[in-house]
Amino acid sequence: MTTEDELQKVREMVEQFLERSMVPDPDGAAEFLASGAEIYFTGKTSMSHPREMAAYNASRYNWVKKKFRTLDVAPAGDHIVAYGTGTLYGEWPDGTAFEGNRYVDRFEVRDGKITRIDVLNDSAERILKRQAGQPEA
Repeated sequence: MTTEDELQKVREMVEQFLERSMVPDPDGAAEFLASGAEIYFTGKTSMSHPREMAAYNASRYNWVKKKFRTLDVAPAGDHIVAYGTGTLYGEWPDGTAFEGNRYVDRFEVRDGKITRIDVLNDSAERILKRQAGQPEA
């Protein structure tokens, strides 16, 4: 049975991972990952290290940050799952500012380390709308 203390430790670890990811401090963020951790960004883009996350973000944005809203943590069989929600804000490659871009991050944690991350957000939809000359929001 998972204790409240274990859930709180996972919450704190995921928060620290997210904070280091946003600096960006990819090597610091990697300290929270298990060996062989799987990372998937929107579109099932596969990665294995936070350095790849930073490079991927650099290819899509001039800069991007997260405004954290919620972080829910719950036991899930033999591991713990954390869901973080909020919005992205930053600047597109053409210099246009954006905000309010929704995201959901899902983390699987086993034995005190993150083993899988799924990152989902509205960026692709917003990019498609911009290209079509439609309002993003």
